[in-house]
Amino acid sequence: MTPSLATRTSDPMTAARAPDRRGAGTMLLGAHRAGYGADLAGHLAYHGQPPLPRAGDAGWPERLAAAVEASGLTGRGGAGFPSSTKLRSVGVAGATLVVNAMEGEPASTKDKALVSCAPHLVLDGAQLTARAMGAARIVVCVADDDHHSARVMSYAMAERSGTGVSPVTTTLARPPAAYVSGEESALVSWLDGGPGVPTFRPVKGMPLSVRRRRALVHNAETLAHVALIARHGPGTFRSTGSPDAPGTTLVTVTGGVARPGVYEIPMGTRLEDVIAPARPTDAVQAVLTGGFGGSWVPAAALGTPYAPRPMAAVGGVVGAGVLVVLPRSACGIRETARVAHYMAGQSAGQCGPCVFGLPALARDLTDLADGTADVTTVRRLHERLTAVSGRGACRHPDGVARMVHSALTVFAGDVTAHVGGAPCAHQARPSMLPPSTAR
Repeated sequence: MTPSLATRTSDPMTAARAPDRRGAGTMLLGAHRAGYGADLAGHLAYHGQPPLPRAGDAGWPERLAAAVEASGLTGRGGAGFPSSTKLRSVGVAGATLVVNAMEGEPASTKDKALVSCAPHLVLDGAQLTARAMGAARIVVCVADDDHHSARVMSYAMAERSGTGVSPVTTTLARPPAAYVSGEESALVSWLDGGPGVPTFRPVKGMPLSVRRRRALVHNAETLAHVALIARHGPGTFRSTGSPDAPGTTLVTVTGGVARPGVYEIPMGTRLEDVIAPARPTDAVQAVLTGGFGGSWVPAAALGTPYAPRPMAAVGGVVGAGVLVVLPRSACGIRETARVAHYMAGQSAGQCGPCVFGLPALARDLTDLADGTADVTTVRRLHERLTAVSGRGACRHPDGVARMVHSALTVFAGDVTAHVGGAPCAHQARPSMLPPSTAR
């Protein structure tokens, strides 16, 4: 990894560091890294004023959309949808822009890091996007258990009040903290007075609405990138990363590492170079990519560039920007069973694949890790994966099925040993997962 492009948010800022603006146009956490404060004064000193449109400039929305399109920016929330398409998809006066800073993925802390270090960059991107789409209001969504991010964002909004950098009314909302509540249709449902669970949409791009007005949901990191592209142009964004996956991205590296945290890296950085600064505590056996709805990749894939296409070629995903490092001293089947149990408990409870299929998968995996399974259990696992995939009202069961299927492939040797009646020698070791999900 290029040291000048790596930022670990838990690194202490030293008072002796001379503030500078190198990387101002390329890095989300550049101001934090250079020693500038996260308040409005520090933000403007480093980044300058946001390039909001002048009155009567009818061509400005299309120019912003064209710049974002030329940059190649894709959504950083997991789906990787082209950001320029979203900018052009609304254009209805009175619409609502929803900023998704929910951090529903339990292994991720990148939204928290971004809000803590650069709240005004997120709000700049929201204001620019809202003006481009003709939105009447912006709603920033922070989970109801994330009190720190809510305080930081509330303070940032108050700082901007009456300054001219926030012409679109902005409010903070606190939806319930749950894995599925951060899904875009679940957020919009909750804002519209509904239950806050994903709604069935045969096509993900189907329009969403709040109070019978169109709504657009953007991930917080994506909006922060929009703010940089609007200031510095698509060429600056493309100066880092790879041709087919430009720019930087935030990645949470956790699991069997000595320095877990959020790192900002150029897209296309080799997987082994992304996790190296986090200092793996042992030889790496595998990495869970993309979070709990992602997939495992073996140590043999560590030379793969961290970008959607190369990762897909080795069975991995970028997804929510999470890498959980599994050392050789841990049991991959046991950890997968723990994830499956957690995900079964996070179901919206709307359909059979979640209500019945996910707990059944978790039970079979636990039996496998315990050494009490046989070949019938493994065959049943594969049958259940087929029955769950693509059958849910939302994509929650699909993500779990993908993760479990990857485990049966990557840890095939362990599967064979466990079926032979041998529980894993490492099964009693502490979990590599976040405390809230370990069992």
